[in-house]
Amino acid sequence: MSQPASTLAGASPSNRLALAALILGGAAIGGSPIFVRLSEAGPMATAFWRVALALIPILIVSLVKKDAGPKPQSLSDYGLLALPGLMLALDLAAWHLSLTMTSVANATLLANLAPVFVTLIAVLFFKARTSGVFLLGLGLALAGVVILKGGPAGLGHGDLSGDGTAMIAAFFYACYILAIGRLRSRFATIRIMLWSTASAAVCIFPIAFFFEGQMLPATLYGWSILFGLAFVSHAGGQVAITYALAYLPPAFSSLTLLLQPVVAAILAWALLNEAIGTMQALGAAVVLAGIMVARTARSSA
Repeated sequence: MSQPASTLAGASPSNRLALAALILGGAAIGGSPIFVRLSEAGPMATAFWRVALALIPILIVSLVKKDAGPKPQSLSDYGLLALPGLMLALDLAAWHLSLTMTSVANATLLANLAPVFVTLIAVLFFKARTSGVFLLGLGLALAGVVILKGGPAGLGHGDLSGDGTAMIAAFFYACYILAIGRLRSRFATIRIMLWSTASAAVCIFPIAFFFEGQMLPATLYGWSILFGLAFVSHAGGQVAITYALAYLPPAFSSLTLLLQPVVAAILAWALLNEAIGTMQALGAAVVLAGIMVARTARSSA
């Protein structure tokens, strides 16, 4: 990576900006369940439009930006640039499908197990080192997500196949985060986002077309929801996260993205009149505490 994995030690301006971008990116993506819930299109079609429409602002920025950094030089470079898009397409397809198979609470909770997979993959395959304090922060944040979703009892109200599909989504999102993190040592944010978003759209279109057939929303309101999902949650959120991964380690970055269910709960309260009870407020506090513990571990590394 452009600055070795992260050492938040010294809290350089680049690291502070990256952390702010990561939090904003996580918040933007946290709004995606609201957009998906309000979408007039099916879950797979919504996933396709999420990435396809996001290409508009990303392509505009790539054309305006004079220096997009190094270009791919070989067939393997093109394959590596397309790989995150494949992982993202599989993640979105699995998560959107899980929303139709199990409870929303279960799907959201289990899909946010990505930090566990990121940490395991990084340690097992990339020989990354992690500390006990970081693992404590990870455990706290995951416990906070469970509390936020109503406690362990909430796991009993879903379909096992749907729960398994949500965990598959978490695995593929972890692969996406790790693939992006590896690419940031060589390519600029905008180039990675252009390639990964385009390849995700190409990969998910046949899934959406054959699973659902009806690809278009019925009203202008339906289109506005899809544009909001694409521009805010994907183009905004994923670009911010991709930028942050140049300066922050993937394991810590994926942990911070546990802010997503917190943001989703707040937006559901504000926009869908879904009440936030004591358990939800406590869960949000525990998630934030876990992130702060993990951040302390990275700072002292």
